[in-house]
Parts: sequence; structure tokens; C-alpha cells
Amino acid sequence: MTPEQMIKFVDDLYESTGVGDFDKAETMLTDDFFITEADCLPMAGTYRGKTALRELYAKVMTMVDVVALDRVETTAGKDHAVTILSFRFADPSVPPAELCEMFRFRDGKCCEIRPFYFEPSVFHAAVAAKAKQSA
Repeated sequence: MTPEQMIKFVDDLYESTGVGDFDKAETMLTDDFFITEADCLPMAGTYRGKTALRELYAKVMTMVDVVALDRVETTAGKDHAVTILSFRFADPSVPPAELCEMFRFRDGKCCEIRPFYFEPSVFHAAVAAKAKQSA
């Protein structure tokens, strides 16, 4: 894939998952796809298979109230793309969670996503804010 194709692919994947079209998203993933969330996060672990994104999104959305996903830019080269983005939360006292997501490609599909959070404590604060609101 060219860098331009990878950037378009990432845009399409975000658009599909953003509207809940996980059936389409799953056609864009390899059979051995995986996404790894860092041990310092409440959703830590490695999620595997074509349904991994669907499962992770469902888990995360029960933990936090995300009102917007702001994508800044995606850059690509070789077999990777990286997107700079942030999650905005419903509770205005919680600042946005800033992160980069690394996408790895093989044979025209995504085979791995690895998010890197700048300050994981912000995500923990969003989890606490939702728990407080639900209580």
C-alpha cells in the first residue's frame, strides 16, 4: 500500500467504527488482527480476531462517556500509519485524552493497532467521572 492508501484506509476505518458499522470494519482486518491496550489502562490487554475492535469499543464505551473523537492528522510510510487524536468526554472537568494510534498493514488490510496514550491518568479520570455519574 502507498502512504496515501494507508491514510485513506485509516480514515475509512475510523468512519466505519465511528458510526458503528463494525461489519464493514471487520472486512478491513486480517484474520489474525490484534489490538493491544497498555497495562496501565483499565481496558488493558490484547484483543484478537476480526471482532476485536467491536469487543474493545463495547468495553470502552461502558467505561467512559466519549462525546467526540478528534483526529488531528495521520502520517504513513512503509507498512505503518500513525494517527494523532484525542477523546473528548461528556464531563467537562475531564480534559481530552490525547493519544496516537499505530496501524500496521499486511496484504491490503490492517493486522494490528497499538494505541499510545500521552497521559493515561486522564482516561482513568474519565472512568471515575462516569462511575460517579452512574452512582
